[in-house]
Amino acid sequence: MTRSTEITIEEGSTNVYADLGYADAAEMQRKSQLAAEIARAIKARRLTQQEAAELLGIDQSKVSRIIRGQFRGVSEAKLLELVTRLGHDVKIVVGPVRRRAGKIELQFA
Repeated sequence: MTRSTEITIEEGSTNVYADLGYADAAEMQRKSQLAAEIARAIKARRLTQQEAAELLGIDQSKVSRIIRGQFRGVSEAKLLELVTRLGHDVKIVVGPVRRRAGKIELQFA
């Protein structure tokens, strides 16, 4: 006897936090991108979490949380600072928009 199970698939947006209903979805997505870049840079430099903590000027436990995507309580500004301490330039471009409200977008080179 075979049972058929119907699975409903819903196509999401490009922001999982918006799909989950977070009020601050755009900020959460940017912070997750920054945290992922921090994790990637630490791995690329073959740093231990302790070495990364010393370089970044934060506790090893905070490095661990950021790498695991637990960045609530860490500001975007702090994450940008950590990215620069890992040897990346951060460029912020401000320009006019054609719609009612502007947006913040991250691009990684």
